[in-house]
Amino acid sequence: MNTNQYCYTEKNFKIADAPTFVKDSSKDLKKIKKQVKENVKQINKAQAMMNARRKYSVLIVLQGMDAAGKDSLIKHILEGVNPVGFNVANFKTPTAEELNHDFLWRINQKLPSRGQIGIFNRSYYEDVLISRVHPSIILNNNLPEIHSLEDVNDEFFEKRYREIRDYEQYLTDNGYVILKFFLHLSKDEQKRRFMSRIETPEKNWKLSAADIRERQYWNKYQIVYEKAINKTSTEENPWYVIPADDKWYSRLIVSNILTEQLKKLPLAYPTMAEKQEKELQIAKQLLQDEDKY
Repeated sequence: MNTNQYCYTEKNFKIADAPTFVKDSSKDLKKIKKQVKENVKQINKAQAMMNARRKYSVLIVLQGMDAAGKDSLIKHILEGVNPVGFNVANFKTPTAEELNHDFLWRINQKLPSRGQIGIFNRSYYEDVLISRVHPSIILNNNLPEIHSLEDVNDEFFEKRYREIRDYEQYLTDNGYVILKFFLHLSKDEQKRRFMSRIETPEKNWKLSAADIRERQYWNKYQIVYEKAINKTSTEENPWYVIPADDKWYSRLIVSNILTEQLKKLPLAYPTMAEKQEKELQIAKQLLQDEDKY
């Protein structure tokens, strides 16, 4: 699979031209599941080496409309990874404490430590997505230069885009590999999944009236996603736009990309110094001889 077709590093992303479905994507579902399973094994091995050296961290940023499949994707591509080696952070409406800090403060609290894979299920990008669809949210941030909705303008968001680019570059300079995935779902497929949640009792909890109300802003979200991706895609930290109408195919693409990026890292288990080797041999001998005493 050529994953470069899903990668955007320049300001050339047009959301209307990006596919939400790949023809014949589920033609061989058994083969797709097998490849995802193999990718999980590779991810697990790579994470174990990352954890042993503690030089790099991987940060996976997941964005997408409601019902795009973020939760199930996390479950399926990281199910074989040691739980100690990864963590998932979900960013919802900021708390009162979080609003008393800069918008990236709560993000820093959830960054994966060195050697870990961290997943942001929604992220700091909410501050240029939902906040751009509903600019009144910014008024709650107590920002010194924001006094009315007129101040939440293009200039304000241009500054936010720059701050995000700078933040991601800072993380990259400090050993973070940032993988940003936009799960691109069609409006028809979202409706189908919402209907499934309504008609299946055990799925009712997944849907709220707010989800349906937010759907009326679909076109606005398409616009702000396109802007955010174009404004924050760079050579070092590109966006990957993943067709999300077929969940298993989206899992395959994301797990392929993650596996490919991990292979690029100079990962290896630490080598032992001569002195440490001698100490291990002494310890081995002590263990072998302990029954003699």
